[in-house]
Amino acid sequence: MALDLSQITPPIALTPLDGRYRGVVAPLVDSLSEAALNRARLTVEIEWLIHLTDGGILPGAPRLTEREITYLRAIPDSFGAEDITELSEIEAETRHDVKAVEYFLKRRLAAAREELGAESTLPGLGEVVHIFCTSEDVNNLSYALIVKDAITRTWLPAAHALTAQIADLARAHRDVAMLSRTHGQPATPTTLGKELAVTAYRLSRQLRRIARTTYLGKINGATGTYGAHTIAVPDVDWPQVARDFVEHLGLTFTPLTTQIEAHDWQAELYADVARFNRICHNLATDVWTYISLGYFKQNLAAQGSTGSSTMPHKVNPIRFENAEANLEISCALLDTLGATLVTSRLQRDLTDSTTQRNVAPALGHSFLAIDNIARGLAGLDVDPVPLEADLDSAWEVLGEAVQQAMRAALVAGATGMEDPYERLKELTRGRSVSAQDMRTFISSLGLPDDVEARLRDLTPASYTGRACELVAELDYLVPTLEELTGDTSVELT
Repeated sequence: MALDLSQITPPIALTPLDGRYRGVVAPLVDSLSEAALNRARLTVEIEWLIHLTDGGILPGAPRLTEREITYLRAIPDSFGAEDITELSEIEAETRHDVKAVEYFLKRRLAAAREELGAESTLPGLGEVVHIFCTSEDVNNLSYALIVKDAITRTWLPAAHALTAQIADLARAHRDVAMLSRTHGQPATPTTLGKELAVTAYRLSRQLRRIARTTYLGKINGATGTYGAHTIAVPDVDWPQVARDFVEHLGLTFTPLTTQIEAHDWQAELYADVARFNRICHNLATDVWTYISLGYFKQNLAAQGSTGSSTMPHKVNPIRFENAEANLEISCALLDTLGATLVTSRLQRDLTDSTTQRNVAPALGHSFLAIDNIARGLAGLDVDPVPLEADLDSAWEVLGEAVQQAMRAALVAGATGMEDPYERLKELTRGRSVSAQDMRTFISSLGLPDDVEARLRDLTPASYTGRACELVAELDYLVPTLEELTGDTSVELT
């Protein structure tokens, strides 16, 4: 009988993010893992204890010394492998994750005199831990902290780097003429750079939205009424205490809630990330198509991949295909998160507890896709030969230019310019048009001399309008990383 792989030590990863792709997504572990969540819970519990005692809010509670505050804040800062194991063992007994954090912290308070001396008051503060809190008070703040950390410290810089990479490619290829394909059919030419610039602009708008995310939090008790707070200590302005504490954590205060913070901010953020994903998906499929048309050659060494396992002539665009799949998985999870987190039965149900644990894979698959696209783009070289050949085989696309020039000439008073659309349709629709065919037709129209000369000089490769100039728009449309992470008041473009 085959070995039971679930019994192998060390444990084998169940998901590809923690197995095959661990090396890529590892930076997110420090923000979104279960251990990171517990570390954030410790931070919230400790800062709440400091807030209540150091601020003189709880009558009779001692003021903490600087050494005691340093001792407390070192607990989450040094939260490591042994602590993770200990907390796991406590939870195995409590069967409650937040309660386990509470007991873990109480152990550290009880042991404080070993480090701080017999005069420390921390061992006597065990009942201040988690006072006036329901689990959701701790959890909503902890999730806000870890999601904010994951976005601002890891996901956003990677997403910005990809956008900047695309913008640089757009600038580098701003004047590389390319046959457009609307509905898959030959259409008015553009430049490769301008098409990449469109993507960079679209992604930039989403980055600005994501950078302006408001991370909300609350700490107002079992049903959001400060009921226990008011009965226990009636002479305190508890809404103001809660606001000050939430803002101290670097979050935005939510003044009205049920037992839970409504998670609307998460739904808004995940919708924006999903939209960024879908724009990336559009890029991946377009680049895949350009590769199939021969516009790009793939540099295997730059991509860090091999070709087909059986057909030596093939170089598969696997970076872009991998990105497509991961973007689809990410969007499916983000859509589900956004749809389910905004609802909760009456004052509380626990569906969000399970749902929020999937924030990590949702952002992990997006992060993995961003990495794949970046590596894929880095391994591409433009091949001008197919680009030029496609343009030279599609002289019929100049029909639009000739038609519009005829209309403009007619408005300006020229005669014989009637029915330009029908006349160009008769020449071009359903048939191949050569350079000579087009020029002969232009000469037969009786256009004003300057218009005729302009059209006779036109080629599919030169019929790109202002495409090259438009790429310069990126110089102010693509934000810097400093704008995104430092100035969140930047206006949406």
